[in-house]
Amino acid sequence: MKENARRAIVLVIDGCGIGAAPDAEAFGDSNSCNTLANTAQKLGGLKLPTMEKLGLGNITAINGVKQLDQCFARFGKLEESSNGKDTQTGHWEMMGLVSEQAFPLYPNGFPQDLIDAFIQQTGCGGILANKPASGTDILEELGEEHKRTGYPIVYTSGDSVFQIATNIETTDLPTLYRWCEIARNLLDGPHRVGRVIARPFKGTKGNYTRLGGDRRDYAVPPPKKTLLDILLDQKIGVYGIGKIEDIFVKQGLSHAKHTGTNAEGLALTLDAITGKTDLSSYKLSPGMPDDIQMIFTNLVDTDSLYGHRRDVAGYGKALVEIDGWLDRIVKAMRRDDLLIISSDHGNDPTAPGTDHTREFVPFIGYSPAFVEGEKPMDKGKANVGTRTGFMDLAATIADWMDVKWSGLGTSVLEGQGAKV
Repeated sequence: MKENARRAIVLVIDGCGIGAAPDAEAFGDSNSCNTLANTAQKLGGLKLPTMEKLGLGNITAINGVKQLDQCFARFGKLEESSNGKDTQTGHWEMMGLVSEQAFPLYPNGFPQDLIDAFIQQTGCGGILANKPASGTDILEELGEEHKRTGYPIVYTSGDSVFQIATNIETTDLPTLYRWCEIARNLLDGPHRVGRVIARPFKGTKGNYTRLGGDRRDYAVPPPKKTLLDILLDQKIGVYGIGKIEDIFVKQGLSHAKHTGTNAEGLALTLDAITGKTDLSSYKLSPGMPDDIQMIFTNLVDTDSLYGHRRDVAGYGKALVEIDGWLDRIVKAMRRDDLLIISSDHGNDPTAPGTDHTREFVPFIGYSPAFVEGEKPMDKGKANVGTRTGFMDLAATIADWMDVKWSGLGTSVLEGQGAKV
């Protein structure tokens, strides 16, 4: 690591919107969607003391989270520029890449010629479902038939995804992963879906459990360089935690580790901040040192376990869990660390259906350097306002690290990152 090099820690609370975007109706969503506020209202309030101190309640009214005259972080909200409301477009835009063309969707299932080619090339004998579905409901519906026939369950959602679910007691993981690789090769051209997802599960009817730690996403690679690539080109280590490795198809990452739960991802993040992680076992680029300057963590439970399932209580519980870990993370940070908390899209658990919601996402930026002597900032100074584009996050990281950034977006530090 360079002498006096700064670190950036990015925590993506997956599916955590903070109010309907101006074009929400064009994406099939209500102007009343607001993942954070509606969840808190439905639960009679949320207690998130760490995020409260960082200014979360100043971005929008959240029952149980106070609006403060002074807070410890810079706060605001980001409006997505990309044509989509999915994981891939959201994360890519955070790293400076706007997607103008939406990935294809399949509300009526996949074309029969694609399914026939998949069956032939995999040798799986047949498939079940081929329709949009909830990941848990489809297991209850077809889990026993899958066990009887051995046919994989193929389904999609409101996202551009080709999902393959198999019981590990019926189909082993190497076979499931091979089938996903075949599907990824087939799904190109006009059918170039954003992600093929391996969805292994175990158990019996009424007691199925999806195995998040063994999930794999086979994504389309970013079409252009992102901030991650620029950092890696300059021998700046980037550590992806959770599904970051899959979203970026390993591009721009020096190290990566999959996770099964939010708690695991948060623990890995804390260990990386404090230097307790042996990063050599997570290395993707042999020529890179194990020192890292950027930690990029996706916390998926809010989205996959609770948002899509419209589980309001579970969503609120996940936020409380994250807030507890944030207290430890903030206390472990060095003066020259920058923590950014944001999201890739909304997933309002109070909204109809099971799909993502087109929303603004929160932006919270904290560094001990912002609050010397533990003195909080006046909310006027801390408020960075409503920003057009998630790419302001990439510009802010580049500014903080004093890395030349010629991409889209404007730093919330307004060119002062290297001088704080």
